[in-house]
Amino acid sequence: MFYWIMKRLFIAPFVNIVFRPWVKGLERIPAQGGAILASNHLSVSDSIFLPVAVSRPVVFLAKSDYFTGRGIKGRATALFFRLSNQLPMDRSGGTASANSLGVGAQALLDGQLLGIYPEGTRSPDGRLYRGKLGVAKLALETGVPVIPIAMIGTDKVQPIGKRLPNIRRVGMIVGEPLDFSRYAGLAEDRFVQRSVADEIMYAIMRLSGQEYADTYAATVKARMDAERQAARHVSKRRPGRKSVSD
Repeated sequence: MFYWIMKRLFIAPFVNIVFRPWVKGLERIPAQGGAILASNHLSVSDSIFLPVAVSRPVVFLAKSDYFTGRGIKGRATALFFRLSNQLPMDRSGGTASANSLGVGAQALLDGQLLGIYPEGTRSPDGRLYRGKLGVAKLALETGVPVIPIAMIGTDKVQPIGKRLPNIRRVGMIVGEPLDFSRYAGLAEDRFVQRSVADEIMYAIMRLSGQEYADTYAATVKARMDAERQAARHVSKRRPGRKSVSD
């Protein structure tokens, strides 16, 4: 409730005046009842622009690390995520991840809108990556529709690593709801889960126009981090140039 009031009175007016977001297909989001808003993930600011565009409150599943930070910055981040209607998502796997999905499923069964980024993390290079199975499990277990969403230009507003946003226009395209009732009773079938996740990502790809990479974004990020670490290590070991006087 606190975030909804803040959103209507302060956040939405500021975002609409400064960034002038454009939205297509907003009428495809149901006026009531549970639904999954499955979006691509280009920037941390996606979690601001998306709920501002939607009149109903949107609950998000966010990385649990955001809720456990220490120090002034960590606590401020945790406070922001709690006040902005976001739920901690444990991505370590096993029981912890299942419990996190259970919280999301309950929100859907309670008739709420649940925002989720099927890629699991922000795209490291602007491409669209393979969807994780969590979004499929939620859709199959609850029977709610999945609304594919494409965020446009948010990576230009706040690229990875940039704290202060660039002032420029962003967009959002809402696709036709996806119905997976044909898979009723098959929520635990991993082949069905994979099929559902892929169908969702295909719908997002068609809306966003992004190049699709059939691998997980987290895998690419880990490889890129390892390459940067190796480059720094080589740079430190490289002997300095000798001066002319040596």
